[in-house]
Amino acid sequence: MLRVSTMAARLAVSRWRAAPSAAGRGPLLSCRRWSGDKADTVYDVVVSGGGLVGAAMACALGFGAWDHICNMRYRAFRRMQVWDACSEALIMFDKDNLDDMGYIVENDVIMCALTKQLEAVSDRVTVLYRSKAVSYTWPYPFTMADSSPWVHITLGDGSTLQTKLLIGADGHNSGVRQAAGIQNVSWNYDQSAVVATLHLSEATENNVAWQRFLPSGPIALLPLSDTLSSLVWSTSHEHAAELVGMDEEKFVDTINSAFWSDANHTDFIDSASTVLQSVVGFLRPTKVSARQLPPSVARVDARSRVLFPLGLGHAAEYVRPRLALIGDAAHRVHPLAGQGVNMGFGDVSSLVHHLSAAAFNGKDLGSMSHLTGYETDRQRHNTALLAATDLLKRLYSTSAAPLVLLRTWGLQATNAVSPLKEQIMAFASK
Repeated sequence: MLRVSTMAARLAVSRWRAAPSAAGRGPLLSCRRWSGDKADTVYDVVVSGGGLVGAAMACALGFGAWDHICNMRYRAFRRMQVWDACSEALIMFDKDNLDDMGYIVENDVIMCALTKQLEAVSDRVTVLYRSKAVSYTWPYPFTMADSSPWVHITLGDGSTLQTKLLIGADGHNSGVRQAAGIQNVSWNYDQSAVVATLHLSEATENNVAWQRFLPSGPIALLPLSDTLSSLVWSTSHEHAAELVGMDEEKFVDTINSAFWSDANHTDFIDSASTVLQSVVGFLRPTKVSARQLPPSVARVDARSRVLFPLGLGHAAEYVRPRLALIGDAAHRVHPLAGQGVNMGFGDVSSLVHHLSAAAFNGKDLGSMSHLTGYETDRQRHNTALLAATDLLKRLYSTSAAPLVLLRTWGLQATNAVSPLKEQIMAFASK
């Protein structure tokens, strides 16, 4: 029997139990109610953290949250256009038949869907809000030598849990990671991201994700509906604070200018870009998607403007005996690639795969024999994405002519090589 608990200050404490299905296809979620006692029950899995990734990990043992999302606001996108504010260089990602490339879903919608999925199994799961893990005690030294071989978790109300596997999904300041003594390589960028919900000037098909690299940082416009888009603008801390404090009219004008203005162009760069494009076209004739113009913005949702500081982080280890880290507890990335929470969902998918195989074969879920498989899968993917994202951030944070020429050539060459673009899209979707 697989019993799982998930807890966080924001989401819940819930206690779950899953059993192998009659068809032998792995664990099916079944749960029992929280009894309200202080019993130091042993659980097979405890998920610490109730944000998007932690809740997804909890739901993944019986995932049906997408059905709830389909009844709320989400938007498919069929094309991505990324271009440089300092040149005419661009890259267009799309599919030959213009199938959906992915979906833009707001954080609140995903969180609501995950919460609804937990409520859908309320006969087996009781959620305790505002419950929080305050300390963790490990079986020293991560072996069976201690009197208890399990991880002990103490909650804020004094109650305790024991678990065979603790999953840390508690953000980039992870208390689980710190309590385990896992080293974390991290640094803060000189940028903050401003996010907001924007109303377009007119209804459009709105199925393109737009991103423009400005010297101060990338600005992205992501479709939400025919008339709504989401803004993610990474810029200096000072400029971000200024954007959040602007009156609506000035804010809207500033956004439109950031997408449309050619103020950062120079004749030299434009001429060099034209030559490079001609050379690329001669060496590799290919059908290149035409440049599109982004929609104009008319107004911004009241109180939707917020900012948050940006940084990079990566845990030296994702797993230890009876411990696994997922999401921002394991890695933190710049939003320019739009991969932050997707990396966390990838962690969930990989870890569930390895745990399901272990449970089906009757293995100890806290054993390193399968946890290292999860770590290998995800570190191989995540470290490459972190490195590439950090490099792009630094490459595009300058208007120096040599670097502008370098990235101009890179964009033009990549845009001309369809197989390379397909590999990039496939890698980003993992």
